[in-house]
Amino acid sequence: MLKMVFLIEGNTTNERERNLSKVAVIGAGLAGSEAALVLARHGISVDLYEMRPEKNTPAHESEDPAELVCSNSFKSIELPTAHGLLKYELGALKSPLIDLAFEHRVPAGSALAVNRVDFAKAVRKAIESNSLITYKIGEVVEPPKDVEYTIIATGPLTSEGMTDWLQKRFSHDKFNFYDAIAPIIDFDSIDMSKAYFKSRYDKGDADYINCPFTREEYEVFYNALIEADQLKARDFEKSEFFEACLPVEVMAGRGFETLCFGMMKPVGLNHPETDKRYYAVCQLRKENKAGTAFNMVGFQTRMTFPEQKRVFSLIPGLENLEFIRYGTIHRNSYLNSPELLNYDLSFRDEPSLYCAGQLTGNEGYTESVTTGHLAALSIVAKIKGMPLEFPDNQTAIGALLTHITTPIEDPKKRFSPTNINFAIIADAPAGKKLGKKNKKEFYCERAQEVIKQWIKTNEELLFSTEK
Repeated sequence: MLKMVFLIEGNTTNERERNLSKVAVIGAGLAGSEAALVLARHGISVDLYEMRPEKNTPAHESEDPAELVCSNSFKSIELPTAHGLLKYELGALKSPLIDLAFEHRVPAGSALAVNRVDFAKAVRKAIESNSLITYKIGEVVEPPKDVEYTIIATGPLTSEGMTDWLQKRFSHDKFNFYDAIAPIIDFDSIDMSKAYFKSRYDKGDADYINCPFTREEYEVFYNALIEADQLKARDFEKSEFFEACLPVEVMAGRGFETLCFGMMKPVGLNHPETDKRYYAVCQLRKENKAGTAFNMVGFQTRMTFPEQKRVFSLIPGLENLEFIRYGTIHRNSYLNSPELLNYDLSFRDEPSLYCAGQLTGNEGYTESVTTGHLAALSIVAKIKGMPLEFPDNQTAIGALLTHITTPIEDPKKRFSPTNINFAIIADAPAGKKLGKKNKKEFYCERAQEVIKQWIKTNEELLFSTEK
């Protein structure tokens, strides 16, 4: 069992003094779990706080740390892609959670997808087996006062108590947006006489199920989608969704062909036997290694459950679909980080307090792991009295840090969360003319060299294992 300690008020002065060498990590999601494991790897004691299962969220289903709630995919591992580059950099830093993700990988072409149950249990085991990590169950509504350093990694589903403290302490509005989760389908309910296995452009194994549409079939589906009953979503009508995770019906409302140029793009998905090209394609990705459950890629939704059944049954091959999990919507919180955080992820007004994960405005699983890892390294450097400066935005990790810590000068613009992408990575030097593909290759090759040199310079700190 995990070393669970339920929260008790009233620590004595002696207890506080004994715990000054510890670090508190609030939130045992991807960022918090990564931070705790990295700190412990460097011989630092950690109190890892998690409010579940004492207080649950609208999206989580298990009691395990690092549960993936939106998708089971960490996205691409290929180079030259921005997501692949970020995983390369984390691999070079020996990220505990990325290592575990590869250990529990399920087939998904060039993407790093995992069996989410096995992955979370593996993270739980890693925490449980580490004698330097104490796992404490209970809601924390402000940073503990009995430690020198604290990392707030409460994630997009931060509790109201912690949200209230953050807003009172740092007085910033525009604190949240809303996010949606895609449904999971029972494989046995999919009509494989209509659907087919294939990966786009035949890259990797044929790990995706593709449900193809003629134009007429797509038109019927589209009309049903935009007319779907959204009464349940009225409270969210004025909410701001994260652009890269829009509900499918919100995307459809932008135009008839919007989906065909997004997650339903048919390019590279011709039928493997007839070579027929379709007007649109709905892709399903394995949710577990056994292939008994499939995630509807990009079909996050805020529709009511009956409407999901009615509308998604219009997808060819899913006429008799059975849901393992319906799509849902939930609040995602984030800070106005450019006004609050230093480049090392500490708060400018409170340098012993750090932030990591989606709360910083870095959106995505791998991105959350990254900021958790970096916040931990910042504290390791301070505790050990060693200098540490993170690389700049020529690298993927530097690009993420730059995005969330650089103040926005234009008063008309507002800070918006983002995944890793080439647009936030430093451009090629002036006068260096590169095509689109060559530019991506240049970005990745340059970043690899910068990371290698940075690791070499900071090797004593990064990989110290002294207890």
